[in-house]
Amino acid sequence: MAHPFLEASIPELVAKLSVKEKISLLSGPNWWNTNAIPRLGIPSVRMSDGPNGVRGSSHFVQTPAQCFPSATALASTFDPDIIHQAGVYLAQEAKAKSSVVLLAPTCNIQRTPLGGRVFECFSEDPHLSGVLAAAYISGLQSEGVAATIKHFVGNDQEHERTAAESVMTDRTLREIYLYPFMLAQKLAQPSALMTAYGRIKGVHCSENKFLLEDILRREWGFKGLIISDWFGTYGTDQPINAGLDLEMPGPPRWRTSTLILHCLSSQKLLHSTIDDRVSNLLVFLQKQARRNPEVVFGDGVERSSQSPVLRKFCRRLAAEGIVLLKNRDKMLPLSDQSASTIAVIGPNVKGQIISGGGSAALKPTYVVTPWQGIKEALHDNSTVHYHVGCYAHKYLPTLETFLKTPAGDPGWRCTFFTHDANGNMDKPLESFTLTDTRVKLNDFLPDGLSNTWSIKLEGQLSVTSTGIYELGLTVAGRAKLYVNGELTIDNWTKQTPGDFFYGQGTIEEKAAVHLSAEQSANILVVYTNTNPPDGQDSNAEGRLSQPALMKGVRLGGCPKIDEQQEIENAASLAKIVDSVIVVVGLGPEWESEGFDRPSLHLPGRQDELIQKISSVNPNTLVCIQAGSPIEMPWLGSVAAVLQTWYLGNELGHAIADVIFGACNPSGRLPLTFPHHIEDTPAFLDSHSENGKIHYREHLFVGYKHYQARNIVPLFPFGYGISYTEFGLSELMVSASADTSDANSVQVEVVVQVRNVGSFTGSQVVQLYTKLPEIGLSTPQLQLKSFAKTPQIHAGSSVDLRLVLDKYAFSFWDEVKGNWKIPAGVHTIYVGTNSADLPLNGNVEFPRFLTWSGL
Repeated sequence: MAHPFLEASIPELVAKLSVKEKISLLSGPNWWNTNAIPRLGIPSVRMSDGPNGVRGSSHFVQTPAQCFPSATALASTFDPDIIHQAGVYLAQEAKAKSSVVLLAPTCNIQRTPLGGRVFECFSEDPHLSGVLAAAYISGLQSEGVAATIKHFVGNDQEHERTAAESVMTDRTLREIYLYPFMLAQKLAQPSALMTAYGRIKGVHCSENKFLLEDILRREWGFKGLIISDWFGTYGTDQPINAGLDLEMPGPPRWRTSTLILHCLSSQKLLHSTIDDRVSNLLVFLQKQARRNPEVVFGDGVERSSQSPVLRKFCRRLAAEGIVLLKNRDKMLPLSDQSASTIAVIGPNVKGQIISGGGSAALKPTYVVTPWQGIKEALHDNSTVHYHVGCYAHKYLPTLETFLKTPAGDPGWRCTFFTHDANGNMDKPLESFTLTDTRVKLNDFLPDGLSNTWSIKLEGQLSVTSTGIYELGLTVAGRAKLYVNGELTIDNWTKQTPGDFFYGQGTIEEKAAVHLSAEQSANILVVYTNTNPPDGQDSNAEGRLSQPALMKGVRLGGCPKIDEQQEIENAASLAKIVDSVIVVVGLGPEWESEGFDRPSLHLPGRQDELIQKISSVNPNTLVCIQAGSPIEMPWLGSVAAVLQTWYLGNELGHAIADVIFGACNPSGRLPLTFPHHIEDTPAFLDSHSENGKIHYREHLFVGYKHYQARNIVPLFPFGYGISYTEFGLSELMVSASADTSDANSVQVEVVVQVRNVGSFTGSQVVQLYTKLPEIGLSTPQLQLKSFAKTPQIHAGSSVDLRLVLDKYAFSFWDEVKGNWKIPAGVHTIYVGTNSADLPLNGNVEFPRFLTWSGL
């Protein structure tokens, strides 16, 4: 029998709701859900974080999930079809976790390669970002799961992200930062949208009527739900009047009955405005319930998906995102004949570097490490050696795989304690077994806790070799570590601010201890949710003395090593083998929501390691696991480089598939790789100054900046090579519709792509346009279309079709406040990357054309 809510009249439901019920619907009850109104049959729906997986509804006890490649890896495919299919699988994952709303995709622009969330975003280019975001959204929503495109708009770096104003011209806002959201709305109509933390035109995005009402709803015709980012609401009446439908997370800070009733009585808010916000929410809930009644009205149980079909798809998706940057003397693909002995060296060889950090992080169902993938691919036909070389971590590696609970189960035991009237630990309340030493307590607490409370984390730590180990304790709150009953780390009495947990925690306090492989050590962490008393911490601004929104603790550790000696040992190994594979990079501690990267350098002594190895073995391949560019001072001395991004669960298989030729690499860079950070467009303006981030580079973001200033990058936007070679020819340009009517503009471009090499492979063709002189500062070239060929056999060719609409030839007219196609000859350039465009043609528009809206 169908649930009554599915056919209910929304206006009638709104009329039946009491004022307090309406108020409750405008925020969530907890971290991940909307509020239900049982008496009227209005259900709650669950949301889950993305964008590279579906984490589920708890940071504390996570349901394992399939981790998909990061957005930069997805964008490197330049393939909307495979991104659409990824969206389909993500929707299925969401429903398995009883969720019908995915908080994804992230569609901000990679303005600076140091941005903490660059790996979460598709590209520096607005067209590529918008087209791929639309493909992702259409895949999700084809399965009935609502996409929540984010963050609208200008959240392009993490520094002071909740306060800073992104200062830019209207043209920059329209042509760069709003553009991918506009394309996604035009092509895919996302069901929901999340506002950014910061400000545009001096007003926070969550209360910015110009953005939410004037542009999004009226101009673009957006009909979906507008949600705040988590704790990204800064008032009561302003966001509601501006069009923000839902404050998240709950319980609310601003949309309480007391505050909203006060705003209603003072007429800062009107009842009709409340009804509008409630109606939007109910329309959204009903749409999701109709498409997924078995989930919305289901058992609420979260499940993991591990089908062979899903694994196979993610393996192919990951491999197709890998970009081959260098291949001297055709070192790759490796074969048994070219590499009978291989050394696999580096800090990430046996690591599980599957994703960046923050909202994108999740607990994977499984991970195939690079070491496992390479070993499996070789089928024991070659001799393979391993060496760590050096460390690359920012925080010490987590220890869950080395811990057992007091009862002997994997992990460690977490017990919650209430506090007595004096604030002291009182009685145990509830216990859980955790299989992660990153313990986040923001979205789950057991019922019955006092306002202040504590936990004890207990386990037996068993190491594989006897020696000195370094342990580290990081906390948002207060914590102490005891090893075998002795206080080892005090991150309780005095604390130093750090970037743990979105910048609300401490640095990692460390201690060296002797551990024996013969006997396990008793580990006890005592944590409390209170902050140090005022004056007890070392932060001059008292930040750690303020109530934190986030709460949690992290335990890490690893053997202490002499890195100089380890680098020498790695070089000695490299010298005696046929080929070396070095696996290096960043990781979730270096690239994450909450902070920006400090530099383009590989952390630690990884550059030195690569330089040392390549100096003794010319057949050195470097695999870079990072979601954004790095400097490569060693590039000239290595034979081959693969940009492998963050590839999810299947990273080891995907890397091995490319190295050994099971997959011919076809990935292309979705952002420019600079030689040095000083070369980048936003170098002098990447941080907030007095509450403002000045976008002084204007329209010249990414490759547009390098072309305008004649700066040769390390690797240009769109770059990537293959194991084969391709030729482009026979460009044909035809305007198949009326070029005197903007809404009828459709230009078709056909180019022949021939495989002139010896391997079967796929090529990405990119099309850039150049406007005629308009008397305004304008980029020389702008990507406006792209397409990926199917697999082409050696000696064969295909004709590839690219289509352009009115936006390919337009600019935003700040004076008139509309889009404009200038009269004159527009030039079309076609090639394989932004610096290699051998073909060109023209389209002429007889007069200026203008329009507003989509």
